[in-house]
Amino acid sequence: MATPEFIRTIRARAGHQLLYLPGVTAVVLDGEGQVLLGRRSDTGKWELPAGIAEPGEQPADVATREVLEETGVECVAERVVLVEALEPLTYPNGDECAFMDTTFRCRATGGEARVNDDESLEVAWFPLDALPPLGEHALLRIKQAQSEGPTWFRTTTEH
Repeated sequence: MATPEFIRTIRARAGHQLLYLPGVTAVVLDGEGQVLLGRRSDTGKWELPAGIAEPGEQPADVATREVLEETGVECVAERVVLVEALEPLTYPNGDECAFMDTTFRCRATGGEARVNDDESLEVAWFPLDALPPLGEHALLRIKQAQSEGPTWFRTTTEH
């Protein structure tokens, strides 16, 4: 994900130290049982659209903004499906971050899936039974988005 200007300002003072940031992930489903994915330009891996909330921006608005910016697809956020603190990570430049991620199930409403910024190499719809290789977190998010159950909250004492 591209680094927002407000993060660059913080980094100018804080250096590479760990920043705790609000992240949002979108599981976008269409009416044909497919999920929207983008193949990231930085890792080459297929992932769900995601991004960092700007100061004062509502999480559901972040989800729809990031989807449009990254994929060209318009969507509406329908509900929260997962809230979790992600493990800290270190970027190649030494910056450290940890995200409190809120994942939304979103419904596609328009636009056309395409590479819409420099964060993606490819953008495509995938049938839920024919997904490309994805990480554990992406698969969990997709599973939760398909469920009509309550929002899932990860705890330190999983049962």
